[in-house]
Amino acid sequence: MPTYRIFGRQPAAVLAFVSILVKLASAYVFHASDNQQATVNTVAACIVALLIAISAHDSVGAAIFNLAQALVAAAVGFGLKLDADHQALWLSLVSVAVGLWSYTQVTAPKPPAPLTASRGPASV
Repeated sequence: MPTYRIFGRQPAAVLAFVSILVKLASAYVFHASDNQQATVNTVAACIVALLIAISAHDSVGAAIFNLAQALVAAAVGFGLKLDADHQALWLSLVSVAVGLWSYTQVTAPKPPAPLTASRGPASV
């Protein structure tokens, strides 16, 4: 199994570094709540997951959708007034957009060629 790296480091190490930066910024600059810190760390984890999916040449649809969910949660966590119905609408838009994009990227396998009967003389 290949090991994926971000800036030459393991993804877990990058996320740990981001988490520490968020805590330091919260302590000295932004004074974010524990909920807001967790939300920012979740967004960072989703971004790392998307980067890994892209570098692994894997399907990125799920990673994009999860990142969108995390971004909506972050926006609400930081004060955006967005009720559940509107959140669902935005995530539906992302879901349909990912589906439309995926449709152009996926090809169905071709069925095997049918067997043709020989038209020559029948051998007994």
